[in-house]
Amino acid sequence: MQDEEKNEASGASETPEAANGADATPSGMSSNPNMKWYIIHSYSGFERKVKESLESRVAAFGLQEKIGKVLIPTESVTEVRGGKKYTSERMFYPGYVLVEMDMDDHVWHVVKSTPRVTGFVGTGQQPTPLSEEEVQHIVYKVADSREKPKLKVKFEKNETVRISEGPFATFQGIVDEVNEDRETLKVMVTIFGRSTPVELEFNQVEKVA
Repeated sequence: MQDEEKNEASGASETPEAANGADATPSGMSSNPNMKWYIIHSYSGFERKVKESLESRVAAFGLQEKIGKVLIPTESVTEVRGGKKYTSERMFYPGYVLVEMDMDDHVWHVVKSTPRVTGFVGTGQQPTPLSEEEVQHIVYKVADSREKPKLKVKFEKNETVRISEGPFATFQGIVDEVNEDRETLKVMVTIFGRSTPVELEFNQVEKVA
């Protein structure tokens, strides 16, 4: 049993050039206007198992009108290794699962008694729903991440890089500035014998081994 749980707890898989798709993304409106988003604690590493168990319990107890989407907050992260891009899903709130529900005592008990769920986020015994601002920040951040994966790569000033895309493809240059928020670089490239600054996105360059 321990070996099985270790396997369940292993990290997200990776696929070249494509995200794993996977966890629910917010789409459409719930048919129950009383539903709100709540955060539940789970054992870290078992978030996907909790999601599967909850969805099975919703079907088994006929709670589709009381419990809506179950969401694991993840983001798509792209890494470049050996000249190839690999995109994987990484949790940005490990140990937490979001559940859309119309809360009452029965729903609370069904969720709370789900294996590997340790409780709700809230004050005392009363679960606290997410505010609309938190929903926008957390729930829709997941959808945004699907559209534009974050590139997990570190560049440093004075580092030599090779441009892989655009009109200067195959040129090498020296990193002059790094903007991690915008995921852009200013690279000094020698063009016609002159050092010229070129602004590029992270995914348009690769490190020179």
